[in-house]
Amino acid sequence: MDRASDALAARMGPHAGATPTPGAAAAAVSLCALLTCFNRRALTLHALAALQVAARKAGVELHAVLVDDGSTDGTADAVRAQHPWTQVVRAEGNLYWCRGMHRAFEAALPQPHHFYLWLNDDTLLDPDALQRLLATHAALKAAAPERPCIVVGSTRDRDTGLTTYGGERRAGWWPTRFAKVEPLAHEPLRVDTFDGNIVLVEHAAAQRAGNLDAQFEHAMGDLDYGLRAKRSGVDLWLAPGTHGLCNDNSVDGTYLDPRLPLRRRWKLMLTRKGLPPRSWLHFNRQHAGWLWPLTFSWPYLRLLLQGLGAPPQRGGRA
Repeated sequence: MDRASDALAARMGPHAGATPTPGAAAAAVSLCALLTCFNRRALTLHALAALQVAARKAGVELHAVLVDDGSTDGTADAVRAQHPWTQVVRAEGNLYWCRGMHRAFEAALPQPHHFYLWLNDDTLLDPDALQRLLATHAALKAAAPERPCIVVGSTRDRDTGLTTYGGERRAGWWPTRFAKVEPLAHEPLRVDTFDGNIVLVEHAAAQRAGNLDAQFEHAMGDLDYGLRAKRSGVDLWLAPGTHGLCNDNSVDGTYLDPRLPLRRRWKLMLTRKGLPPRSWLHFNRQHAGWLWPLTFSWPYLRLLLQGLGAPPQRGGRA
């Protein structure tokens, strides 16, 4: 048992293996939210304010680690002033999402928290989101107390109400293609991996799965983490219903925008916010098995074919 596990066991006392019950009896439950941000002061402050409301309703002891990746809009000072329970870690502006979340998790993991909550800074939690996520976790642990688990929350579009991010499952036989899973109203669903917008990671699952892989330059770190966690014996569950607001990212102006000329789309594809070859290669080598040369090459080849006039193909993720 490591130092953090010893501290957690001491905090929980003789019932260290038990699952805390959310609500009034959960006052001793410690939850640490993990966020990273860059120049989105208003969004970040709103996300933290909604988190605080949800934590109060759930009756948890709230902590947070926010990695401010070189913001120049005063985000760090505003967060310290308005949300002093948040530990702000300053970075130089070269981390982007995955490495920023890696840095936040790195700071939080040695601390003896019962749960770690991944939260995007553009995601507004519902007031009862944590209460419902913790209730789902408690029910799952009651059924299988020996199995560490991660509970994923879904987000919805603020205008349409449609599900935007949450759980993912493999779509067919292509090993790197995933499809969004629609949550049920009352029952959790098993998933293969997840988007990193709202993710509740219990301490035992974090100890088994570890940190996000800092080899990913921006995206893909969440999908990779879910796949690695499942492979290590952690159960992944999509909680019932939706748990917050987060609009889907538009493809306008990205390499997926068919209105842009091929040269522009190709350049965008190779950037960190596109499909950077180094990260994509790492993901395929980790998760595509012997097919990785084909699955790695295909998105780049597909874009070139589209540029030559072949009709675009629709489907799951990459």
